[in-house]
Amino acid sequence: MIIRQKLFAPAVRRGRIGVKIVSLNSGKVVFESDADKYFTPASNMKNFTIAAALEKLGPDFKFKTQVIAPPVDANGTIKGPLTIVGGGDVSISNAFDPAFPGVVNPYWGVDQLVEKIATAGVKRIEGDLIGNEQKFWGFATPETWEWDDMQTFSGAEVSALPLNDNVIDLRIKPATAALGGPCVISITPANSIVQIVNHCTTVTSGGQNLKVSKRIDQNIIDVEGTMEAGGKENVRSITFSHVADLFITVLKERLEARGVVVTGKARTIDNSVENTRPPSGRSPSLLANSNGATPIQITSLESPPFSVIAAKTMKPSQNMYTETILWTLGEEIGRKRDGSFADSSQLGLGVTAAFRKEIGIPDDAVIQYDGSGMSRHDVVTPNAIVQLYMYMAKQSKYAQVWRDSLAVGGVDGTLRNRFKGTSADRNMRGKTGTLDQVSALSGYITTAFGEQLAFSILVNGVAEPRMRTLVIDSIVLDLANFNGKIDQ
Repeated sequence: MIIRQKLFAPAVRRGRIGVKIVSLNSGKVVFESDADKYFTPASNMKNFTIAAALEKLGPDFKFKTQVIAPPVDANGTIKGPLTIVGGGDVSISNAFDPAFPGVVNPYWGVDQLVEKIATAGVKRIEGDLIGNEQKFWGFATPETWEWDDMQTFSGAEVSALPLNDNVIDLRIKPATAALGGPCVISITPANSIVQIVNHCTTVTSGGQNLKVSKRIDQNIIDVEGTMEAGGKENVRSITFSHVADLFITVLKERLEARGVVVTGKARTIDNSVENTRPPSGRSPSLLANSNGATPIQITSLESPPFSVIAAKTMKPSQNMYTETILWTLGEEIGRKRDGSFADSSQLGLGVTAAFRKEIGIPDDAVIQYDGSGMSRHDVVTPNAIVQLYMYMAKQSKYAQVWRDSLAVGGVDGTLRNRFKGTSADRNMRGKTGTLDQVSALSGYITTAFGEQLAFSILVNGVAEPRMRTLVIDSIVLDLANFNGKIDQ
């Protein structure tokens, strides 16, 4: 068979390729190779996390950010602190701005909350502005991620108070004055928390030669190297450590810009202190203030439905969203189910494992350490992925929502530049995956004869990314162009 020959092509022969192709109509196996062996899935791990969340939370589930304070008096004053209780709403982000990816407003997401507070009649807060991120409990990044993962947007931390995908934009320009001068560096949104150590200089020629590194668990960014005079601006998205600090700082600034007076300081209550985890079902946000006033919810901000967030997660392969969804599964399903004091991510992994068991995937077919697939410890079988895709297409009551969350070949997400002008253009829907020496693609394709297939192709141990995607895309096109009858 022509597919089998491609698995042994010289460019990929030293690697390993797992393939499973099944007729969606009949369940007949069209082709398989090493389909029951373990492979590193990269972002194909997101398939299991998002499918479990869709089934267990439902497409209408909304993340909620609560605003808790003493009642607003007739003058619009709150006598005491105002607390923002985070619910892991990743849509508090300029990525959800209708103008995205055009002109990006770094305050779009937080201004939605500012407007809610102002509309509730708040004009003055006589106390601190507090960010409470105790919805979640655990390390802000998965323990099995590697240190260099936690530099850019792909390794952003999890927080119950996320902002702008938990990254800041770092902008680097050559100096406009004398040569040899330091480069001009700015951050968006502007804040006093991040420290820039600038060792970048402007030179006459040589283009850009930059090294940007963020110190682990610190908001200190070192910029080294050179930029050519008159050269283009360099923009990078850098992770932010303990983003709740940025959230509450920016919120205070935006409230004041809206005309709301805040007499106190901006501060946070995090989840890092031992033995502070509240018992299951008890909210730490509704405790009495020191002045005896009982706080109430004066307003709240809700996310778009989960169906929207699922697509915003799967199509561009957003790691932080996926990890936040995993933690949410842990809190909304896992902790409510068994009252465990385990951390949010472990509870979430328990929920995804239970879901896989429910749909018949063997316990040992998927070994999951995180939600997104960034962990190099994750392993799956092509069989397990195809079994998931078959279930979601044929048995899930949210089958269409699932399909709509997937990237479309030649159209959007991580597949927007693949399959253009081919038989898979607007035909192939699925999920990609990429790590060092790893590429993956799983999804659905309709053949030229009109038969629908579910497939998974996992390539491990091939150093050149282009060679990995070439063999994957070639197999997908073989399926799309096949004009014979598969189902008998």
